[in-house]
Amino acid sequence: MPARDNPESNAHGLSDELFSRLPEPSHQVPGVAATPPAPGSRRARREAGLAGTPDPVPARPAADTTSTEDEPDAVAPTAARPEEAAPVRAEATAAPTLDDLFAADHTEAVHAKATKKKRRTGCLVGLIIVLAVIGGIVGAGFAVMNTYGDQISDALGWGEPKDWEPGMATGEALVTIREGDTGGPISTALYEAGVTKTENVFYDYLVDENIAVTFYPGVYPMQQKMTAEAALEILRDPDNMLANTVGIVEGGTVESALPVISESIDIPLEELEAAVADPGAYGVKADSLEGWLFPAVYTFDPEVTATQVIQRMVDRTRESLSAAGVPPEDEQRILTVASIIQREGRTDDFAKVARVIENRLDDGMKLQMDSTSQYGYGELHAGVVSTSEEAQFDDNPWNTYVIDGLPVGPIANPSDAAIDAAMHPADGPWLYFVTINPATGETVFSTTYAEHEAAIQTWLEWCRENPDQGC
Repeated sequence: MPARDNPESNAHGLSDELFSRLPEPSHQVPGVAATPPAPGSRRARREAGLAGTPDPVPARPAADTTSTEDEPDAVAPTAARPEEAAPVRAEATAAPTLDDLFAADHTEAVHAKATKKKRRTGCLVGLIIVLAVIGGIVGAGFAVMNTYGDQISDALGWGEPKDWEPGMATGEALVTIREGDTGGPISTALYEAGVTKTENVFYDYLVDENIAVTFYPGVYPMQQKMTAEAALEILRDPDNMLANTVGIVEGGTVESALPVISESIDIPLEELEAAVADPGAYGVKADSLEGWLFPAVYTFDPEVTATQVIQRMVDRTRESLSAAGVPPEDEQRILTVASIIQREGRTDDFAKVARVIENRLDDGMKLQMDSTSQYGYGELHAGVVSTSEEAQFDDNPWNTYVIDGLPVGPIANPSDAAIDAAMHPADGPWLYFVTINPATGETVFSTTYAEHEAAIQTWLEWCRENPDQGC
């Protein structure tokens, strides 16, 4: 029991003093207040509430002690006794008790709090739903932009301009045009030389403006950051070609290089063919100078001979081999590997292509490189990516679909980067690779044949969507 209910607990101290000063209690008989409660007051609300609650035993007025025939057992209810009666006001002006204060609006407060809580909960749920919807829209927007952002930006004109602005040209660049080059290869050459901003802008300019032009093989001095229109003005005029200057392109062959040399420095083709007929004259221990005409831009004196031209290109190849740390006895092998790398991959992938070649050789697998079968069959410059069935099964010493190991010799002129990759392959378990997008050079490297098959299907799908792109 609490201490305040124990009479002995108040026997001493401050409590005694307080209780001693209280007035004597009066013995008023509780009665019903005569004055009706004010409308809207707490009393009115409380009494209205009591009136609506049925009494289990109907109470008679305290003064009525007479029984009737209808109520033979009626007696004065026990609730009429003052000590047990429900508390009522003695006077209309009596101050409210603590019970009045606590009981008056407790129900309403609880109801108001519950209503507020429900409102807060409802608002919170609504807010969560709205945020979820917005989040879904934003998420979908991000997904769409990640997939189609470039196309959307280009369509709406938001994308980065593909061409340089006029007046931005600076520096120097040399661009080599080969015999038979058309808008596509020239567009790529301009981009790789730093002349144009994007790889296809020059070709797109020719198509959009419906321009027909004849390109003359040779080396053209240009600037970097030129517009496609300005680049065309230089290339369409053969007088802009450098005199006695020739450019040998990466991945080209002896067959494709000799006509360019002849046109550029005015040496008869027959003299050049005779100059390359004897590799031993240049210290090359091979049956052909394939791979030994280093891809670069050369300028010669007007009186230069065919032999001097070839010697200079072979010497430049040896410089590259030496820089990569190739021992003299391994020169032919490294050039062979590097030439395959040059034809099969883009520069960023050279070291990975080199690893695939070495892994397949180590595992005793056939290399099965399309470039080797195309070279052996004479299709290397046919302008297609895939290999014909005739080339794939042709029995020649370059076709790695038929022979084991490396081809008999190089199949093209490799660059510094390809030679270095042949000497320093990347680390990795790859046994397969396929270029799934010939337009961009995107290549997938795989360890299992199942992965390789999936990549091939991606490439075939690209070919179906781009039937005129050389598949």
